[in-house]
Amino acid sequence: MRTAWLTMIRNLLIIIFIAVLMAGCLSGESAEKGTLHLSSTPAGAEIYLDNEYRGTAPATISGIDPGSHTLEFRMKGYKSWKSAITVVPGDANYVAAMSVLAASEPETGITPVATEEPVALTLQVSRDQLIVGDSVLFSGIATGTGTVSLTLFGPGIYEKGVVLDRVRPGAGGIWSFTWNPGSKIRPGTYTILAESERKTASVRKEFTAIGNGIVSVSPSSYAIAKGETVILSGRCTTNAPSVRVVLFGPERFGSGVELGSFSVKGDQTWSYRFVTDLTMPTGIYTVYVSDVPKTTSGTAQFTLGFAS
Repeated sequence: MRTAWLTMIRNLLIIIFIAVLMAGCLSGESAEKGTLHLSSTPAGAEIYLDNEYRGTAPATISGIDPGSHTLEFRMKGYKSWKSAITVVPGDANYVAAMSVLAASEPETGITPVATEEPVALTLQVSRDQLIVGDSVLFSGIATGTGTVSLTLFGPGIYEKGVVLDRVRPGAGGIWSFTWNPGSKIRPGTYTILAESERKTASVRKEFTAIGNGIVSVSPSSYAIAKGETVILSGRCTTNAPSVRVVLFGPERFGSGVELGSFSVKGDQTWSYRFVTDLTMPTGIYTVYVSDVPKTTSGTAQFTLGFAS
C-alpha cells in the first residue's frame, strides 16, 4: 500500500515538472513573437495576413513569427492595400488609408492593389533612465512614410512638447536619432512621441531623467528668533558654478522670495548668512536650493519665533 502511494506521488511530481517546463518554453517562445495593431480609414477593412483572413480593422494580431509577411486590407468599393512587411519581436502599428475605386475600375473579387504602403512605425529608447547630461538614442523601423517626427514632452520647456527632429528612414525603414540635451534639462519623466509623416501612425515611450549629483542645505539653527542670523550652507556636487536659494513661508513668502545666487567653492560647498528681521511673520520656513542650471535641488526647514 505504501509503495503504491509513493509511486502515485512520484508520478504526480513528474507531471507537475513537465507542465512547468512546457509553460516556461511556451512563455519564452511567446516573448519572441510579434504583435500587429491594425486599423484602417475608414474602419472595417478586411485583414489578410499571408493571404489568410484575420478579421476586420481595427484589430490586434499577436503571436506572429518574426520575419517577412504579406499584409493586405480589403474593403468593398475601395482599392486594396497590400504590402510586404517585416515583423520583429514586440509591437508595431499599421494604418491603411483606403482609396475609393474610380467609376471606371471594375469591382471584382480582388480589387486592384494600391501602390501606397501601409504605415508601420516602431520606437525604442536606448535607456529607461538617464542621468542629466547624458545622451539617449531613439530608434525604430518605419515603412510607408517619408519621415518620422519626434516630439518630446516633459518638465520645463518640454511641457507642451518640443519637436526634436524629423528623421528620414534609411534602408529597411530603419531610423534613429541621438538626443544630446546637455545639463539644461530638469529631472523628471519624459515622453517621446514618434509620428509618421501624415500622422496616421504614432507610438510613444517614457523614460526618466535623474539629477547628476546632489544639492543640500542645512540651517545653522532650526529654531530662530526674529532679528537673529541663520547660516544656510550645504554641498553641490553637480559641477554647477552656483546655487540659487529661495525662501518659502507664511504670508508674503507663500510664493517664495529669492534670496540670491551663491558661488560653489572648490570643495563643492556653499554658504550664505541670512539675517531675519522683525517684520517677518512667525512660522515654519522652507529653504529651497537648486543648482544653476536647475537640474537638482534640496530643501530644509527652520522655525522663526518672536524676538526674545
